[in-house]
Amino acid sequence: MKTQNYILILFIAFSCTMCNSSKKEDKTAVEKITSTEKEGEHIKLSPADSLKLVNHEIEIKGEVEFPLQLSIDSLRKMKVATISNFKIIGQNGDIKKDDKISKGVLLKDILEKAKIKQNGHKDRNFYIVARASDDYKATFSWAEIFNNPTGENTYVLFEENGKPVKNGEMVLICKNDIKTGPRHVYWLKSIEVYKVK
Repeated sequence: MKTQNYILILFIAFSCTMCNSSKKEDKTAVEKITSTEKEGEHIKLSPADSLKLVNHEIEIKGEVEFPLQLSIDSLRKMKVATISNFKIIGQNGDIKKDDKISKGVLLKDILEKAKIKQNGHKDRNFYIVARASDDYKATFSWAEIFNNPTGENTYVLFEENGKPVKNGEMVLICKNDIKTGPRHVYWLKSIEVYKVK
């Protein structure tokens, strides 16, 4: 009986060690991915590494009254827009991707649902950070989203060319940028609202 208990304890200890080592490997892989990222652009990843960066929900947080956790199902229940012929144009002007048709929700609608903590209508000094799992970031000002055509052209997409998004479940795009690549956020993880201090 003692031998059986001893073997059981050893088995449990070994299982726990293997679980922890697997988590450490995943964490190390993500750290390796983020540390090798070039400034201002996403790095090219293998399908396995890309899967480690996928988020099933995006978090809306910071200076908002109603922090949100949004999944694809949550976005589908909002006002969904269809975007036609959207091209991802890189910093050097080359076309990196061409979406014939995409579906998503305006960032403006998401922020209105979360409700930015404004102290009266003149309180507009906020900036919004769209952050990816690899820590790539794109920023917008309050004025761009709420008092500029950019607000009607910035989307969180969940479908491209009739299929789920490849690099993460949701991506953020800004349709009216001249070069759309720099504010195209794969593996979208969070949308963060900050007050300018």
